[in-house]
Amino acid sequence: MRTVIVALVLGSTALTASPSLAKGCIRGAIVGGVAGHYVGKGHALAGAAAGCAIAHHHYAQQAKAAKVAAHR
Repeated sequence: MRTVIVALVLGSTALTASPSLAKGCIRGAIVGGVAGHYVGKGHALAGAAAGCAIAHHHYAQQAKAAKVAAHR
């Protein structure tokens, strides 16, 4: 059940995000998945979800800052 929920969240994030934010989610998911894999059994999926969320937030902040800088 948890796997289905995580897959739906990741899928909806990728579909609603702009291309740069989706790229951040994919990068974060890869890094988080690898880190979770090394932590232990079952943590790869949780790491991928957390990595996606963190990278998505990071790239959203960068995009917002670039937008503000462009309007100055």
